Amino acid sequence: MTHPFPIGIGTYALFWEFEGRNPKPLSIAGMIDRAAQLGCDVFQICDDPRVEQLDAAELRELRERAEILGVELELGTRTIGREHLSRFLDIAEALGARTLRSMIQSPEIAEGAESAVEELRAVLPRLEALEVTLALETYEQVPTTTLLQVIEAVGSPLVGICLDPANCVSALEHPKQVVESCARRTVNLHVKDFAFARQEGWVGFTFSGAPLGDGLLDLEHELAAVYGEAAPATGRRAAQPHREGPTGEHRTPSAIVEHWLPWQGDLQSTLTAERAWTDRTLAALRAWGDARVG
Repeated sequence: MTHPFPIGIGTYALFWEFEGRNPKPLSIAGMIDRAAQLGCDVFQICDDPRVEQLDAAELRELRERAEILGVELELGTRTIGREHLSRFLDIAEALGARTLRSMIQSPEIAEGAESAVEELRAVLPRLEALEVTLALETYEQVPTTTLLQVIEAVGSPLVGICLDPANCVSALEHPKQVVESCARRTVNLHVKDFAFARQEGWVGFTFSGAPLGDGLLDLEHELAAVYGEAAPATGRRAAQPHREGPTGEHRTPSAIVEHWLPWQGDLQSTLTAERAWTDRTLAALRAWGDARVG
């Protein structure tokens, strides 16, 4: 890694590569290969049901493949039930993944934050034993203030935020406010641009992805909040303290490229756009990191 924070792609950057309309879906191994071809430090296997169907030997093969290619693996799922998280921690252990992204679902917090806190505390011993960080994603089912309250109540450096401000817009949370409130607890970052577009006949809007720089994401603001602010005297960005891992080592949150790319009418056009969006976002992240250390 030549830049100051790990940069990679996740499953949602390859959505149309394995979605049902693709007759030749990309395997998880193929996704790892693609991440390596793109020069990524990280690949996040996120919400891909196929990973749960793999046996121990197949998971070991993915881990070895990633190690040979120099790609770190991360894992992603949804919900925080202790049994579900324990099962995914088994998978994370087999893959050598040290970051597990998940989400609190609205029913899991319907009776108050304390029930969510209890579930998360129940898996802390396993997180500590495996040295895995649990990153809970910001999104519309749970207000950001509530999510932060849960994380503060758990009170462990192993439980933090997976920051994705785009997810919170439908709950009428402003992206910049989400970034600013969550930056200090961010342990994983999802990077995707987003925009509103008028529906035909001007009857409402569509909220979807956009090529980086064409939408509403303030990338400079997001990266500066998570990785460090600009130093007034020099204009260079001063390093923000890295998040501390369970054994006291410093971990820098990875920046994972994702997209909300609408279907473009046919598979080839959609894949071409998806790959172009990925190239564009990776280039922007690398340029920002290079400027930070330059």
